[in-house]
Amino acid sequence: MKQNIALLLGGDSAEAEISEKSAEQMMNWLDDTLYSVYPITITGKSWTHAGIEVDKNDFSLTVDGRRIRFDCAVPMIHGAPGEDGLLQAYLELMRIPYITCGVLASALTFNKHACKTYLNTLGILFPKGKLIRKGEKVNTQEMFALLGLPCFIKPNNGGSSFGITKIKTQDELFPALEAAFAQDAQEVLVEEYIKGTEITCGLVKLNEKIIVLPITEIVPKNEFFDVASKYEDGMAEEITPARITDSLRADCETISTAIYKYLNCKGIVRIDYIVRDGFLYFLEVNTVPGMSAASIIPKQINAFGKMSIKEVYTNLIREAMGAFQIVAS
Repeated sequence: MKQNIALLLGGDSAEAEISEKSAEQMMNWLDDTLYSVYPITITGKSWTHAGIEVDKNDFSLTVDGRRIRFDCAVPMIHGAPGEDGLLQAYLELMRIPYITCGVLASALTFNKHACKTYLNTLGILFPKGKLIRKGEKVNTQEMFALLGLPCFIKPNNGGSSFGITKIKTQDELFPALEAAFAQDAQEVLVEEYIKGTEITCGLVKLNEKIIVLPITEIVPKNEFFDVASKYEDGMAEEITPARITDSLRADCETISTAIYKYLNCKGIVRIDYIVRDGFLYFLEVNTVPGMSAASIIPKQINAFGKMSIKEVYTNLIREAMGAFQIVAS
């Protein structure tokens, strides 16, 4: 008998369209000989499958008079509420297994400033930054003395480069802040610009073993890996494996594994860095990385070559259900 899988997509952020593309691709990677997959679009209070409302009291569907309960959830929502811990908390309350990081790791990594503060004890290098809260007065002279120009203005909670601006003059600051606050109404991060090579490292935990996928080097056509570079054809070159030294590759694998363990991550994550003068500077952790045809993680799994993407997700679902049953018993 097939198990019922809830494939969760949509969300309440600018990343909803990307989530839909990831979910569309995921339909090809979830084994239809094992699973009956039900895409569920979450937008605010509206949770629907093919126009049918989800009963949020027990996370179930009624289709053609038949009550459908879910054996496992596969969140493919980038941004809120799928990547900030809210959806994970609901699934925990409903006692539904899911394949992503838990509540704390999701919430912590979604908040860039909090994540860097938490990881500071690992001795990791970070770009210098300043957190600005809504309504807070900004001492621009002091801030630019610390961070220099150019620098980045970005939503503290958010992803896919929405709302990020690289500014080169002080006059550009306030329009950039406005764009960032449009994505995160409460907090914005101003961060120093580090000129270097961007790389990203995917990891997945299967059978209690953390697997580090081949590292990808990102070469954007624009000034940085912005929305256009990520999602428009030909706007970035993504090279897997990255053109880095064996020593740097080993450092990246070691640091990424330490971060994964320290945050108590689950499932697939992607960790982004900038390399300058042979040193790794941590940027952020993505706990629900993109899984569209153009996304980086599928390319890394293919380059890894030891398992198919379908096999990865089959194992993630099995492990999520097994772990949940152990905790629940």
